[in-house]
Amino acid sequence: MAKIAIVTDTMSGLTKDEAESLGVRIIPMPFIVDGKEYFEGINLERKEFFNMLENDLNVSTSQPSIYAVREVWDELLQEYDCILHIPMSSGLSMTYEMANNEANTFYQNKVYVVDNKRISVTLRQSVIDAKELVDLNYSAKEIKEILESVRSESRIYLMLDTLKYLKKGGRITKTAAALGGMLKIKPILIYEGEKLDKFRMRNRTIENGIDIMLDAIKRDINGFLKEIDGEVNNVKVGIAYTDSNKDKIEYLKSKIREQLGNIEIVDSPLALSIACHTGDGALGIGITKDIPLKYTNKKYIELKQNIREELQYK
Repeated sequence: MAKIAIVTDTMSGLTKDEAESLGVRIIPMPFIVDGKEYFEGINLERKEFFNMLENDLNVSTSQPSIYAVREVWDELLQEYDCILHIPMSSGLSMTYEMANNEANTFYQNKVYVVDNKRISVTLRQSVIDAKELVDLNYSAKEIKEILESVRSESRIYLMLDTLKYLKKGGRITKTAAALGGMLKIKPILIYEGEKLDKFRMRNRTIENGIDIMLDAIKRDINGFLKEIDGEVNNVKVGIAYTDSNKDKIEYLKSKIREQLGNIEIVDSPLALSIACHTGDGALGIGITKDIPLKYTNKKYIELKQNIREELQYK
C-alpha cells in the first residue's frame, strides 16, 4: 500500500505534541497585526495574541501562502507516496480552494485535498479519523471520499464572553453591541459547515450558556445525528476553549457526563483563527460521529471476501 502523509493546519487545534504523536504535519495559520505577519505557534504565542486583541491592535487573519504549502508537500513527497491535506472549512476561508487548485494542477494523484466543512474540535477529529483510515490501508483518494461523505455529521456551539468582536466583524450593529454589553449578554454562535451564525443572544452567565449549549447538543444527538444510523452511542464530544476559560473545562466535562452519560470527550485550545473573531473567554462544544462501521470494519469485510473466494476456488 502507498505510504500516506497527513497534513492539516492550526485551525484544527492540535497541539505540536499531539501532531507529532499522530505523525501529522501542521501548517501554521498566519495573522497580520498592524501590518506585520505572524504565524500561530511559530512567532505568535497564545498569551501574546490575546494581549494584542485586548489592546485593540489591528489583528486580522490570513491564509498560508501556496508557496509555504507547496514547500511542505514537496518535503513530504520525498518520503511519502502521497498526501492527504485536510485544511479548515472552505466556508470560512479560501485555503481549501487554493490548495485544491494547486493539487489538481501540479500534484495529480499525489495530493488529495479534503473539504469536509469542519473547524476546531470537529476538524481535529477528522484528522484523527484520517489517521485511523490510513492504518486500515485505505488509499488517500478513498479517505478523502469518506471524510467528505460524513461532512454533515458534526456541529459546534460556541459561547462568547463579549459582543465586542461580533461588532468589530460587522455581525451585529453598534447599537445591539452596546445594549448587549449593558445587559452583560454572553452570545452563543452555531457552526454547521459554512459560517458562524448567531444561535442564542439572551444568556447572561457562563452556567446558563453551558446549559443552553447542552440542551442544543442533546437535541442534535437525538435528532439529526440519530437519523443518520439510528445510533446515539457513537457520538464524540469535543470542548474548545480560550485561555481564560481553562478552569471551566472540568466543570463542563462533569455537566456533559451528567446529561449524556459516559461519552468520549476531548478538549482542545480554540484555534486563534477563530479566537480572532471571538476574543478571549470563548467556550465551545462540538459533536461528531464515529467513522461508519462499514468503513472501519473493512479488514473484516476483506477477510470474509477472501474466505468466500477460497471456498469458491475449492
